[in-house]
Amino acid sequence: MRKSRFTEQQIIGFLKQAESGLPVKDVCRQGGFSEPTFYKWRAKYGGMQADEARRLKDLEVENARLKKLLAEAHLDLEALKVGFGVKR
Repeated sequence: MRKSRFTEQQIIGFLKQAESGLPVKDVCRQGGFSEPTFYKWRAKYGGMQADEARRLKDLEVENARLKKLLAEAHLDLEALKVGFGVKR
């Protein structure tokens, strides 16, 4: 997945500008991103503060790491079953 060129704090700042009454088109033009990107960010970060967004990012990274560990453990189990000739 491509890394965003904006930090969570910047994204939340853009969302707060739109909440304060600035038209979405103007916020997007000033920030240099598209309207669909704005609405995707609003769905993900809407109503959050900067520290909450940082915590969300940390949890997503931790979740990805745990999923990778689980997949590797399943591969190891399958290799052991094949190695010892265990039928399913």
